[in-house]
Amino acid sequence: MTALPLEGIRIFDLTRILAGPTCTQYLGDLGADVIKIERPGQGDDTRKWGPPYVEGHDGGDTNESAYYLCANRNKRSVTINLASPEGQALAKRMIKECDVFVENFKVGGLKSYGLSYDDLKAENPGLIYCSITGFGQTGPYASRAGYDFLAQGVGGIMSITGTPGVEPVKVGVGIADVMCGMYASTAILAALRHRDRTGEGQHIDCCLLDTQVAWLINEGVNYLVSGKVPHQRGNEHPNIVPYKVFACADGHVILAVGNDSQYQKWCTFAGADDLAADPRFTTNQLRVLNREDLYAAMPAYMEKKSVSEWVDGLAAVGVPCSPVNNIQQVFEDPQVQARGMRIDMPHEAAKDGTVPLIANPVKLSGTPVQYRNPPPMLGQHTEDVLKEVLGVDDAELEEFAKTGATTVK
Repeated sequence: MTALPLEGIRIFDLTRILAGPTCTQYLGDLGADVIKIERPGQGDDTRKWGPPYVEGHDGGDTNESAYYLCANRNKRSVTINLASPEGQALAKRMIKECDVFVENFKVGGLKSYGLSYDDLKAENPGLIYCSITGFGQTGPYASRAGYDFLAQGVGGIMSITGTPGVEPVKVGVGIADVMCGMYASTAILAALRHRDRTGEGQHIDCCLLDTQVAWLINEGVNYLVSGKVPHQRGNEHPNIVPYKVFACADGHVILAVGNDSQYQKWCTFAGADDLAADPRFTTNQLRVLNREDLYAAMPAYMEKKSVSEWVDGLAAVGVPCSPVNNIQQVFEDPQVQARGMRIDMPHEAAKDGTVPLIANPVKLSGTPVQYRNPPPMLGQHTEDVLKEVLGVDDAELEEFAKTGATTVK
């Protein structure tokens, strides 16, 4: 079996919810040994974020929520009680054996445990220490608790999402969390590269708000260049026309015309010779300026054909068009199936012996990702990891359990 690119990298994962676990799951998919540290008896908050839960062997629900499963594969779960001195000492022993420490406590929250970057860097000069927070380590909001929903609000994406004239709308998934996790994983890889060259570790400061502002992307720069505040456009694009959802004979399609040639091809396929020749619409710049007039004229043509006629017919002439799938249709879509975006992993608590998950979207030709470990049950690997990483024996494990530093099954 081909060695994975992050094989040999060990991560002390003190994260929960979504941003941090997304980061460490991605690194685990690439081969890192991710040790998920959880509070005894409680674990990651998302273990209780259900229903739905995995169906157990007796037909009832297990404690494995779908939300928890989505971001925790390729990890091993170890329980450590960080509130106890013994647990803190155990954590420090483990961190010495790790390359990366990822945490998403409130700013300064780990100082009381002796686990801040300043506490650890002297004894671990090569440690990559990544902090993921709502608002960052500095600034007037640094001490605030941060959640994806808040980041979407403060960061502006909600002001441009949704139908004009209705309340601001968040994105349907925790996208600020997910993207923060992705940025954090890239930063960790860069820091590892630097450490490999110099031996120097460093502290990485990633937060939801910075991430959200960064992925305002073109609309953010539209404002910075023009001084005009973007607003809700529903499904329209600020800089391209026609680019929106249209009703057709039996449903809805997305039409995404990206250039003037595609516009003319749409006109030909639709039989809209009048719109092809209209001087108000011959270039994208003119179509943007006259979008209301064009969008008033297009429905008469769009309603004449079915979803499949539009999607298949426009694909044949090179014009981007797609259906609006619900999530069931997504996983039934032949392209999604061909790309292997659903996987099933063995899970001992599941009635059918497996749990369905969403695959990693990255396809590497030489070192493809591997799905080695299903999302772990709480504390599932405590004994194995402590023996493997620290070389402890049964007597020491028993002592850990007595002091409350950890729980051993």
